[in-house]
Amino acid sequence: MGCPISLHSEEQLKCSICLDVFTDPITTPCGHNYCNACITQHWDSSDVCKCPLCNKTFSTRPECSVNKVLAEMADQFRTSKELKETSNTNQEPAKPDEVSCDVCDAGTKMNALKTCLVCQISYCETHLEPHLRLTALKRHKLIDPVKNLEDVMCKKHDRPLEQFCKTDHMCVCQFCTQLDHKSHQIVSLKEGYDGQKAELGKTEAEVQKMIRERRLKIQEVKHTVKLSKKDADREIADSVQVFTALARCIERSQAEVIGVIEEKQKTTEKQAEGFINELQQEITQLEKRSSELKQISLTEDHLHLLQNFTSIKTPPPTKDWTKVNVHQSSYVGTVRTAVAQLEKTLSEEMEKLRDAELKGIQKYAVDVTLDPDTASPWLILTGDGKRVHNVDVKKKLSDNTQRFSKCPSVLGKQSVSSGRFYYEVQVGGKTDWDVGVVRESINRKGDIYLSANNGYWTIGLRNVNEYRAAYGPAVLLPVKQELQKVGVFVDYEEGLVSFYDVETRVHLYFYTGCSFTERLYPYFSPDLNHGGSNSAPLIISLVNQSDFFQTTNVWF
Repeated sequence: MGCPISLHSEEQLKCSICLDVFTDPITTPCGHNYCNACITQHWDSSDVCKCPLCNKTFSTRPECSVNKVLAEMADQFRTSKELKETSNTNQEPAKPDEVSCDVCDAGTKMNALKTCLVCQISYCETHLEPHLRLTALKRHKLIDPVKNLEDVMCKKHDRPLEQFCKTDHMCVCQFCTQLDHKSHQIVSLKEGYDGQKAELGKTEAEVQKMIRERRLKIQEVKHTVKLSKKDADREIADSVQVFTALARCIERSQAEVIGVIEEKQKTTEKQAEGFINELQQEITQLEKRSSELKQISLTEDHLHLLQNFTSIKTPPPTKDWTKVNVHQSSYVGTVRTAVAQLEKTLSEEMEKLRDAELKGIQKYAVDVTLDPDTASPWLILTGDGKRVHNVDVKKKLSDNTQRFSKCPSVLGKQSVSSGRFYYEVQVGGKTDWDVGVVRESINRKGDIYLSANNGYWTIGLRNVNEYRAAYGPAVLLPVKQELQKVGVFVDYEEGLVSFYDVETRVHLYFYTGCSFTERLYPYFSPDLNHGGSNSAPLIISLVNQSDFFQTTNVWF
């Protein structure tokens, strides 16, 4: 049975921890009252459970019971206080979007101050007065006015939804807690509200974190696009410059060939023109003599014919043209010579391009070191993790999951799952070796078959001079002289693995269209010792990057 609020002051209804009117008050075994949340938080933050007022210590956290009378008094006090505060303002008719009093006449309905969950009616200040005065009505649960009262009522039991089931995450009535939710974790609406609100706060914080992460990712993507655009512009400019130079070189060679041919033709034409002029002169003299002979042969003057016969009977002096020929210029080899010179020029330009390409790739160089935990028991690694060779003597090592058990191989410590990277390794002096990159999940036990399908992207040497790649089936590499240093380049996103002869700047081989889905590790195999004939080590070289921009690839 409720007690009149007037008999109790506000101080008597305050929690000594939060100094506010009780919310879900509970009573400790020593008889003191606290808000459920306050005392729970107090004990959670302390190593010892004891009463804040009397300092009584409990060996274990006590099970405190809800003080229903005090909870009712506190609710009544809060309601009374709210009503007093609102009663100071003049009551006004309810607006269309506000909750109106269900008791007022249909003509003029006043603004509702409270909704009674027991009566299921909303009251204005005037009609709420009995709930504040009559003892039986004081026990009713008053809440802020709501329009759709069915939303705060249990549809199954037609009772107010006054509690929250944490097990099923739903609001329930008193009957629900005794039936369908009997064994569930039940708390007050406020405690459920506080808990869910705190959970929403965590979710909001997580969402904000996700937003920040994605904004940072957008910045990262934009930055990558900006760098890519810069690289693309530079490559376009370089390509235009190179191909323009090549086009000019070809045009110049073409002009030179045409010039040589035309010059030879001019020489031939000039010689022929001289011969023709000379022949024309002789023809003119011969035609003159022919005319003289015709005239004298027609004369009947015996004396005149005899006197001139000696001077005209002999043809005028001429050249023997039977052995005279116009020199026909030979153009054989002219184009071939020009093309050979052009090829030499193009070869020089290609050398410059190869040098520029390798320098462009070397800017992605990383400092690779060997991982002893992956090394086969047959291998010897130097302390700096830069050299490895095979001694044909098996060491006693722990057979962990990362170690190659049989194949004389070792991986680099570093791995990468995005971007580009490059490293160089000295292979000179060896008869057998393999280098490249592998995916993290490769088989490391027993016999190993090197192939891209098995996660190995490598090249190697067999039988002194047989350089090959792929191994399934093997692709022989057209290497003209013994390799001394090999460069390995990977573009993760492009699915590309390329190999270079560092000394000659020649591209050796590339794997394209690779679909990388795992981390990639540098791979090294000095192969068997072969009685000392293959004892030379593989040596990871330090790439000279003094002239290159250092990449920002992140290695793990």
